[in-house]
This record gives sequence, structure tokens and C-alpha cells, in this order.
Amino acid sequence: MATVQRNKESNDMTYETILYEVRDGLAEIRLNRPHRLNAVVQTLYDELNAALDRAAADRAVRVVLLTGEGRAFCVGADLKEHKAGRTAFERRQYLRGEQVVCKRILQHDKPVVAAVNGYALGAGAELAIASDFIVMAESARIGLPEIGIGSFLGGGVTLLLPRLVGLAKARELIFTGERIDGAEAVRIGLANRVFSDAGFLDEARTFAQRIASGAPLSMQLAKEQLNVAAEGTLDAALTAELEGMMFCSTSKDWQEGVDAFAEKRAPLFKGE
Repeated sequence: MATVQRNKESNDMTYETILYEVRDGLAEIRLNRPHRLNAVVQTLYDELNAALDRAAADRAVRVVLLTGEGRAFCVGADLKEHKAGRTAFERRQYLRGEQVVCKRILQHDKPVVAAVNGYALGAGAELAIASDFIVMAESARIGLPEIGIGSFLGGGVTLLLPRLVGLAKARELIFTGERIDGAEAVRIGLANRVFSDAGFLDEARTFAQRIASGAPLSMQLAKEQLNVAAEGTLDAALTAELEGMMFCSTSKDWQEGVDAFAEKRAPLFKGE
């Protein structure tokens, strides 16, 4: 039976703009401004960053599942909040909020799965692209409209998107602002899976739980190395992999994996 911890736990932590719960090894974070299609404001960035820290510190959490409440994943910045009269410093702090959150997702100790349940535009797309995996509902659309509205990209997308889809396709998506569906996102290597709208979140959870079944220490090392390998050399990758193999071979999880294989059963990893 699933163990579910909702927003109000022993530390009485509550949020205004997100929902947080832990179930079966997943920390599920849902952006919760459905009346604005989960458009981002500073508070959302602050709370999302706090929730990511919370998931990192919780040993019961193996994978983070990020999605949106209501009809959208996240449609980007809430333009109604861009009021005249804000100082340059205040604008910079708001814009930096996205950079901080996307970096936190990218460098999180645990895999992050973005479950795109509707529009993921601008900052919303960038949150998804910073994640380790993207799964999309059939009706979902993802796009980067910044150039078309005189804005600019954030969240490291100028580095991350070409890695996923190649430079030529990244240019096309960025310069045209085209919104693509899940099938096209999978075809070009941007998304991992597309699921039907009916039961989408259940399918996304099943996908995330499959990731969560892996050994936590091994997953953490694999995520770190995959993120940095493209910027390094073959020798650096081989050295990092050797150190990773040696480290994992000293863990209890490694012995559990060996024993489970010999006994023809599923391993029970503990992150030790």
C-alpha cells in the first residue's frame, strides 16, 4: 500500500504555490497556480527550490517527479506580475530565481522526472529541459517563445537543448518558438516517453518508479558523470568511471545487487 505524506507533516511545512507529497520513493512536486496555468512568480521559484532541498534530504525519496496541477505544466513567467516600477535589481533577482532552480534540478542528488501534462512554455520548458527525464501527455505542448516576445532564454537551455536535440534543431526550436507535441519531442530526443492523456499521471509515476528501483548511490554518480562528461575528455570520463565503480563496489547496495542476481530476485537497495 502506498505511503503518502502530504503537505502538512511533522515540521508543519506548507506552501502557497506548490503541492508536495512522498509516495513509494517518489517526491511528487506539483506546481499549484492552476488559475494562471502555473505561470511562475518569485514565490514559486523559492518554494520549488525549498521542496527540491527537502527531497534531497529525505532518504525515503529516490526520484523527484515534477508536474503541474490543472491543465498545464507551466506556461512560463506570469506577465501580470511584471509590474512597471520594479527596479533593475528586483528584475534581476526574479530572473535569477529560474537560474537557481534549474541548476538545482540539474545538480540534484536524485533523478528528476518532468511530467509535462499540458503547456510547458518558456520557463516551464526550461524547468523540464533541466530535468533528467521528460515524459509528456499526448495533448501536451512544449516550446520556447522568448525570442518572439523580445525576451531571452534561461535555465541553461542554450547549453542543454543542443545536447539533447543537436545544434540545428535547437536553433530551429529557439528561433521559431514552435510548440511541439509529445510524439515529436520523443522523435527528436527531447522527451523520453509520450503517454495518453487518460491516466497520464499514473503512467508518469510508473515510469518514475522504474527509475527509482535502481541503486541510489549508483544513480547519483551516473547523473553527475553524465552531466559533466560532455565538457571533458575521454581520459577524464574513464577516471571518473573507475572511481565510481570502486566506490560502488564498497557499498552494501553492491553486495545486495550481487546477492539478488544469484538468488534470482529483485534487489532491495537502501542507499548504503
